[in-house]
Amino acid sequence: MRIILKNGLIVDGTGAKGFRGSVAIEGEHITAIGDITERDKDVVIDVSNLVVVPGFIDTHSHSDLKILVDPYIQPKIRQGVTTEVLGQDGISMAPLPEQYISPWRKNLAGLDGDSDDIDWHYKTTDGYLKLMERQGVGLNQSYLVPHGNIRMEVLGLGNRQPTAEEIQKMCEITRREMEAGAYGLSTGLIYMPCAYSETNEIIELCKVVAEYDGVFVVHQRSEADTILPSMAEVIEIGRRSGVKIHFSHFKVCGRKNWKLIEPVLEFLEKAKAEGIRISFDQYPYVAGSTMLGVILPPWAHDGGTDMLLKRLEDPKQREKMIYDIEHGLPGWDDFVDFAGLDQIFVTSVKTAKNQDLVGKSLVEIGQIRGKDPYQATFDLLYEEENAVGMVDFYGKEEHVITFMTRPEQNVCTDGLLSGKPHPRVYGSFPRVLGHYVREKQALSLEDAIRKMTYQPASVFGFERRGALKTGYFADIVVFNPDTIIDKGTFVDPVQYPEGIEYVFINGEAVIQRGEYQHLLAGRVLRKPVQ
Repeated sequence: MRIILKNGLIVDGTGAKGFRGSVAIEGEHITAIGDITERDKDVVIDVSNLVVVPGFIDTHSHSDLKILVDPYIQPKIRQGVTTEVLGQDGISMAPLPEQYISPWRKNLAGLDGDSDDIDWHYKTTDGYLKLMERQGVGLNQSYLVPHGNIRMEVLGLGNRQPTAEEIQKMCEITRREMEAGAYGLSTGLIYMPCAYSETNEIIELCKVVAEYDGVFVVHQRSEADTILPSMAEVIEIGRRSGVKIHFSHFKVCGRKNWKLIEPVLEFLEKAKAEGIRISFDQYPYVAGSTMLGVILPPWAHDGGTDMLLKRLEDPKQREKMIYDIEHGLPGWDDFVDFAGLDQIFVTSVKTAKNQDLVGKSLVEIGQIRGKDPYQATFDLLYEEENAVGMVDFYGKEEHVITFMTRPEQNVCTDGLLSGKPHPRVYGSFPRVLGHYVREKQALSLEDAIRKMTYQPASVFGFERRGALKTGYFADIVVFNPDTIIDKGTFVDPVQYPEGIEYVFINGEAVIQRGEYQHLLAGRVLRKPVQ
């Protein structure tokens, strides 16, 4: 059977100007583009008033656990995402030695959730990817090997530096996971145990990644006060390892740091002039989202979640945490300092006891519990075993546009899927097309589509994806340019966008006339090993 998308405005993803024409799909692939002669048995879909583009690629996704519990991932597919990059921020599902399953689940829960309904004994990236392959996936899934998981396999969860022999073991694990098909290495240098690492450790791992032409995806140590030395570290890693650098959710946090935006952009220009390959992703909102535990100073997490909970039992340790939050620590991103207790909101908890706090700021939580907001927040983290999500407000729209229009930028969601999530989970890509292209005219339609498709495919090395070309996989989105928009808000984020009419994944129509079809049409993508 051949499907023809007839007479749409074709924007092929490369940045080339859109043109009127048709697209033919047979099996998994695009077989013709342009003027197409119809056959008797063709299924013809008239898309005359619609735009036909490649499927969107979400380069920063947190569906890692969810994909095993609910493989359809509708919030992504309904906004046109056909491929996700998992394994973000240096803490994800694999590798996972069996002796660390229990503490690692607690460490991961604030970002990706937790579940007793999956088999946690898959051990390696290959085992994790095979688990997805056996079950089936709703959209294409790729993986980055997480630095924290590698470090845990060799060093455990403590705060110490590896010996030369241990670094070599970490390199061997990185090689093993790259051989299994990982597209690169991720780290989150504000998350434990990644934050305990020194620069040289990361350089050595990145040398292995560079051998496979993989990407180093980094949540850098600071996106606030010390962002310039933080960027200098990342660029030095690229310089000394030869790896491609991709900054996660690039931004500058906090009103007092907005003056650093121009120096940050100058840093990018100088590094590129030197020949260092740099890209970054961005979600189109002025607030971020992560696990609430990041508001605590790094030492509080030493040894993992179990040790954190013991420290939260000690009033003196709590007082030390408050002192460090209010006075800061060198090189630490202090979320309370740049956002404020009144601009950090709880988005998810795992128990019924604290559901009344979801959607509330840390100040409001203190009022509800009749306590100092710090103590109420510490109680919440303790009762939920650190499995608490949050949203924090840090910027302004003109800064979103500044980074969005940079040549290094591509779009992402960075969406945490639990509880009352950030609206980016449901709307990042439609928001760019509706708000920033149609309403703000901050960038052209062709450039926006390139930043959602061909650019990320090129950076990460997804073969025959990210563009409308004959022979490419038929990952295709068809949308109405006059109506496409995100609908979710920070008050009511769980709303699907408007304007997405069709989504094809590997040639299967998973959305038809705006209706989701409940198909497992995705593939687990593995980077070919040369």
